[in-house]
Amino acid sequence: MDTVDKLRTVSEHMGLEPAEDYRPPIGNTHSGTPCGHSAHELRRPADESARYAAPAVAPALSDDKKRALGVSYAAMPGGKRIALLKTLLTSACERNCFYCPFRAGRDFRRVTFKPDEMAQAFLSLQRAKVAEGLFLSSGIINGGARIQDRLIAVAEVLRFKLGFKGYIHLKIMPGAERAQVERAMQLADRVSINLEAPNTQRLAALAPLKEFTEELVQPLRWVEEIRRTQPARLGWNGRWPSTTTQFVVGGAGETDLELLSTTEALHKQVRLARAYFSAFHPVPDTPLESRPAETPWREFRLYQSSFLLRDYGFGLEELPFTQAGNLPLDVDPKVAWAQAHLSEAPVEINRADRQTLLRVPGIGPQGAEAVLAARRRHTLRDLRDLKALGVIVRRAAPYILLNGRPPARQLSLW
Repeated sequence: MDTVDKLRTVSEHMGLEPAEDYRPPIGNTHSGTPCGHSAHELRRPADESARYAAPAVAPALSDDKKRALGVSYAAMPGGKRIALLKTLLTSACERNCFYCPFRAGRDFRRVTFKPDEMAQAFLSLQRAKVAEGLFLSSGIINGGARIQDRLIAVAEVLRFKLGFKGYIHLKIMPGAERAQVERAMQLADRVSINLEAPNTQRLAALAPLKEFTEELVQPLRWVEEIRRTQPARLGWNGRWPSTTTQFVVGGAGETDLELLSTTEALHKQVRLARAYFSAFHPVPDTPLESRPAETPWREFRLYQSSFLLRDYGFGLEELPFTQAGNLPLDVDPKVAWAQAHLSEAPVEINRADRQTLLRVPGIGPQGAEAVLAARRRHTLRDLRDLKALGVIVRRAAPYILLNGRPPARQLSLW
């Protein structure tokens, strides 16, 4: 099998790994983003962003052909959109994770790359302007430490033999050693390890051969310890990489409260940059093949809530969990909080501090900064003033005062 066919074979299931994917919001009937935008309102800028990214790839290669190779648009830590090759060093695996298409014993065609082969394959795509960055993971054969060495070898070939200076995201394998984690951090812009579940009990229902604390959480602790105790100049391009993780949503009976409790703890304890959530989809010939697929709206509400915890100053106890420990699917969690707390106590835009402004639907971190800067120059009196600052005024209007008065709602603003 040639290299291109190998990439195509691996890519069939790489959609289960959503890390860094840039996807337009789903649907247009529910409210959407953490700052109170609707999914409909954000669809246009998402589509425009994808169009602006298109010139970076070879015009002769269609989006379908790029996806077939494992290339998708991705949002980088700094916000830039690039074409990212997401692939595996091997799709063979000795672990028996119940949800995974690559699990041991499943009957399908496996492929394996040598480190030099993978590095050359990516560089060929990069030179052809098909892919700009690499996201590299792997199945596990003969232990996680052995596979980690091979992942590191790919990055070393790219960095030091082939001179690639662009974006690399390396997976940390369960069973990797501390020295391997440190070496990966010297080569990559981002490293990650998938927890898959929020705690030991839930992980046992998904991946019984994985150890939650020793194999999965411990590497994240090592990353943070290295970032804290060693100079950043030792990292790639003089910076230590950011870290992320991923959870399978709906595969083990876990609640949203469990998932977000773990996410909040990781933000605080190991400075996790982001948690990714992957709605469970049954895979044939796996122990969970008869389990129903999870609704993507649950995944969407988890993303919104995780951003509220990370960027908006919300605490876990402020999120609108049901008695069963899940988020309602029919309402944006920030809007739900505002309806309960701001409807009778609206926020005075001209006096509120940044943290209070962030509680208002329609105002995100950039909008809050713009409001603070603008009101140092003049009093904000009209919804048009806020609209000019990037505030989604339809969302904000029910929960604010402008110079002591509820804003006049003019149809021309909608």
